[in-house]
Amino acid sequence: MNPWAAEWRCEVTQNQSGDSLDTGAASNQGSGNELTSMEAVLDRPIELTLGHEDPCITAFISGDDRALKEIYERHSSLVFSFCTRSLGAVRAADATQEVFLAAWRSRDRYRPESGSLPAWIMGIARFKVIDILRSDGRTPISVDMTGSGESRDEDGLGGNPSENAAISLTGERMLLAEAIKQLPDRAQEMVRLKFFEDLTQAQIAERCDLPLGTVKSDIRRSLVRLRLHLEGYQDA
Repeated sequence: MNPWAAEWRCEVTQNQSGDSLDTGAASNQGSGNELTSMEAVLDRPIELTLGHEDPCITAFISGDDRALKEIYERHSSLVFSFCTRSLGAVRAADATQEVFLAAWRSRDRYRPESGSLPAWIMGIARFKVIDILRSDGRTPISVDMTGSGESRDEDGLGGNPSENAAISLTGERMLLAEAIKQLPDRAQEMVRLKFFEDLTQAQIAERCDLPLGTVKSDIRRSLVRLRLHLEGYQDA
């Protein structure tokens, strides 16, 4: 399981307090099976929840170059930002083109039921960055993304003995940030309050003036969606 998913599973189970997760099936409330119900949602085969019937993705897999153009427009900024972190902007532009060319050539290997397309593409980008740095005999550089002129390591990974692991973690964090942006506004706010401001669910309910059960359900559903968005990153 993706390490983010494992962390979220722990977070959700620790906050389980008897409310069953709404899965569209009969409620288990009061039956003592709430945890089992939630585990079933997190472990449910991805093809049931990923929503991979995107005609653009189907066309991409089938070899429609118009779909490639749309896929590039959707995800190239994320790939470019990721490559820039390690390669710098000039080299990242070429690397981004190479990533999408590699994705196009290996499109028959992509399986929607195994993970999201952006995660799969970012997995290719991860290998591309590592290969470029290895072939150049270089190590990842810390890029100033603020214009301040100061080089910095935003993720605090400068001392990580495994540069490959550092690159992988950076990509995963960027995928997570992208996935959070795709959540509904209310869910984004709850995730921010829970995981960035470290508020309890009760505190979130009070601040947002919502029932506690609503907060719990929204957060759980959001975690499942975020997990699905990250699936496939390590498998590219």
